Amino acid sequence: MAVTVTGCGMIGIGGDGASASATKGDDIKVGLLLPEKENTRYEKFDYPIIRDQVQKLTDKKGDVVYLNAEQDAAKQLRQMRQMIDDKIDVILVDAVDSVSIAKGVREAKEAGIPVIAYDRLAQGPIDAYISFDNELVGQVQAKALISALGADSASKKIVMMNGSLTDPNAAEFKAGAKSELEGKVIISSAYDTKDWKPENARANMEKSIQDVGLNNIAGVYAANDGIAGAVIDAFKAAGVSKIPPVTGQDSELIAVQRIIKGDQYMSVYKSYPQEANAAAEMAVARVQGRSIEFDALTRDKVDSPTNKDIPSQLVPVVDLTKENIEKTVVQDGIYPVSKICTAPYKSLCNSLGIK
Repeated sequence: MAVTVTGCGMIGIGGDGASASATKGDDIKVGLLLPEKENTRYEKFDYPIIRDQVQKLTDKKGDVVYLNAEQDAAKQLRQMRQMIDDKIDVILVDAVDSVSIAKGVREAKEAGIPVIAYDRLAQGPIDAYISFDNELVGQVQAKALISALGADSASKKIVMMNGSLTDPNAAEFKAGAKSELEGKVIISSAYDTKDWKPENARANMEKSIQDVGLNNIAGVYAANDGIAGAVIDAFKAAGVSKIPPVTGQDSELIAVQRIIKGDQYMSVYKSYPQEANAAAEMAVARVQGRSIEFDALTRDKVDSPTNKDIPSQLVPVVDLTKENIEKTVVQDGIYPVSKICTAPYKSLCNSLGIK
């Protein structure tokens, strides 16, 4: 994916009927298609934040129709077609498979329904795209891993545990990571994790331990926290005395606790509230014909394999480590300290100054 960054901006959009377009007021329906439930973020953050923001922007007159495909691309296409039949006003789609969903995007376009690609870049004539800077995610992960390996990293072997081949974001994470890792470490083996499922990641990691040798693996690039957890479980099952540095992404609660404990080296914190709130603003502005607000929210340009110069917003990311837990997930209200620092982690939290 080619990206041209010209600056991101967010602008408040009022929800009063007077400011809505003459053709569509606040009584709108926003379709939300999310890809899976393996990652806790979708049910815990994305859906409720988008729902609440749409309500706020429409004086509680707008609704969000939410469906989850549970990692089934064919099911998601059926869900999109149902939304088209139901004449939903605008659709936010986080694609299970960016290629197969293009059929639904084209059908929505023909029906006059705008489609905004959320979190993953869908193919087809989408109206806009909002996500994090995905190549930067991979670069942040790789840089952290190299730093953890120390000055002689070039002589050390790592394993790359990438995401799903059907997820375009996974390809960007991988590309960003490889741009930093190549020449600075030895990539002894690499795997793509089918459907992002931890059980598939664990099987791949067990194979890598057997092929490379437990004591020869100095670190693991794990594309997200689900994969990181599976990698760590595989190490523990193999009897490792000290788990080598393992990266992650999404800052799931269990991953934050693993970082505190020292089992996981880092994760990438992505501000879901910022992404989800902006997506809701984009959807409402687009369907109400507020071109000035919509343009202000989509100042970046992105190319997909099927479309060029897609109006976009790329949200920045942060390297999450022991040192900045309080200034990221706690400060942003993602998790209260009471949820993070439960009894098994209380003393560790105290030593890190997390209160």
